[in-house]
Amino acid sequence: MTPHRSPSPTPLAPHTHPFRWVVLGIATFTQAASGFFVQGIGAMGIHLQTQLHLSTAQLGLLISAAQLAPLIGLLVAGELLDRYDERWVVGAGACAVAVSLCAGSLAPGYGALLCVLLVVGAGYSTVQPGGSKSVASWFDASQRGFAMGIRQAGLPLGAALASAVLPYLAITLGWRSTLLAGGFVALLGSAVFMGFYRRPPTETVETVETVETVETNQVMSQDSTTRASLRSQLGLRLRMLREPSMAKIMLSGTTLISVQSGVGILTVLHLHEAASVSAGTAALVLVVAQGAGVVGRICLAAWSDRSKSGRYGAVMTCMVAVVIAMAVLMTPLGRSPTIACCLLVWLGFFGFGWYGPWVAYVTESAPPGRTGFALGLAMSANQIAIVTVPPALGLLKDLTHSFVPAWALLTAMTAAALIVSAGAEHRHRHSCSPH
Repeated sequence: MTPHRSPSPTPLAPHTHPFRWVVLGIATFTQAASGFFVQGIGAMGIHLQTQLHLSTAQLGLLISAAQLAPLIGLLVAGELLDRYDERWVVGAGACAVAVSLCAGSLAPGYGALLCVLLVVGAGYSTVQPGGSKSVASWFDASQRGFAMGIRQAGLPLGAALASAVLPYLAITLGWRSTLLAGGFVALLGSAVFMGFYRRPPTETVETVETVETVETNQVMSQDSTTRASLRSQLGLRLRMLREPSMAKIMLSGTTLISVQSGVGILTVLHLHEAASVSAGTAALVLVVAQGAGVVGRICLAAWSDRSKSGRYGAVMTCMVAVVIAMAVLMTPLGRSPTIACCLLVWLGFFGFGWYGPWVAYVTESAPPGRTGFALGLAMSANQIAIVTVPPALGLLKDLTHSFVPAWALLTAMTAAALIVSAGAEHRHRHSCSPH
């Protein structure tokens, strides 16, 4: 051993390295930039309906189009993230978002815009799990929830900024200008991530070697060979579906992401039509609700770092808060401008804030060397709800000419998921307690 290597352990600890905060900032910015345009569609709802002559269901389908490709793309992205540097996987995905949005500004109409958003979704598939994996690798368990909360706040932060900027652009320059703006912001996010992100010092050597060792042992135990077949590789990954923690993750995730989608698409329309709020004020309330979501993701995730109920306890708290708010929103009180605005901001805090502790729970529940795939699998389940819920809620509103059935559907889904999750959590704690 040469003397100059002796002090190496200190700088090799990523959870004490100051660069971890730079990584957190980079991942948060890229998240906000990549989702900027898609998250602003709800705020532009009234303007898009007017300029493109859309129904509420067609408006919901725009959001679903951007989320369709990630059904498979997230699984592919998770596999890529377990094999390659996040710097290039995330950066390339964000760049694809930028290029497709800029090209989409030339779309002749609604049908072409749907196709463009399909490509946007494919590029965005790498950003969500990639950013989460990069932050998880730089922070230890004592700070991971707080860090994940800040990083996941990028989505509602980008949505809030988009809700403030894109409607103005749609009015003054037309809807095509909003795609150009979204493309430019996504390109900036791609450049920042590829230019500044680095893996933790220990990960490039120790973590990669650990992952390779785990993979080799798994393969040898099943096939007694040094190289696994495609079938055994798939079996190793899909085995996660049988884990109790993954079942809770997927149930709570798909339910709460449905609420998040509902708040995004229905807030402006509900306030404008049911509570007689002007379009500009309604869009401003959505900005405030999304800003509350930013605060919620940070605060709830930080709370989960110290709470005795743990990460999943914070998620269940969000379910309770969501059920209460939506139940009130369905009553005549939901037509009062002041009360409706307060309830929707409340839904912004909890209906967006759940994602911080939820993602931290996913990363900590993942098997060694499978963090990327676990994130991709859980987020792929969420995509089913993201794709189906917005057009379903829009169609329900179009058919009934009321927002009550849409809120009732979301309330029933959340209440059912809460009951099942609470039972599973109780059984888990009872089985782990000493007898």
